[in-house]
Amino acid sequence: MSTVSEQLRTALRGHPQAVTIVTAASAGGPVGVTVSSFGSASLHPPLIVVWIGERASAWPVLRTAPLFAVHLLGAEQAELADLFARTGADRFGPDTAWAPDSDGVPHLLDAPIRLRCRAVRRIAVGDHVGLVGEPVEIQHACHANPATPLVRHQGRYTSVG
Repeated sequence: MSTVSEQLRTALRGHPQAVTIVTAASAGGPVGVTVSSFGSASLHPPLIVVWIGERASAWPVLRTAPLFAVHLLGAEQAELADLFARTGADRFGPDTAWAPDSDGVPHLLDAPIRLRCRAVRRIAVGDHVGLVGEPVEIQHACHANPATPLVRHQGRYTSVG
């Protein structure tokens, strides 16, 4: 008999989720992690939330970072999502197009949408923490032709549209 945790994982695999990469700056260099639990928390005031596992390699920095960025990925960015999901990977190596913004927060240059956020709350729930952010800047790579989003469904990457 499967546990409720296993049943929940199976059920959620059937619910498509947007794939994002969350980045932040630290004295030791940039950090980032792939996250597929992202959403709007409020429109008034505008707030977003990303759920990050407490064991994620980027969590020690994100736990205290005043600013972070959420990059909404396009359908062609599965390799980038995999890179930022791998433990021990050189996420900001020569194959990653990125630059620090004026506050040092890493900006993934190929992401179709980037939300630069001010951290307003961290909510511990089970083995994850909801990182709530107030978008202070939103950049769209292409206004005329929006990218097809990368989503995770049934345990693999796909797209919608």
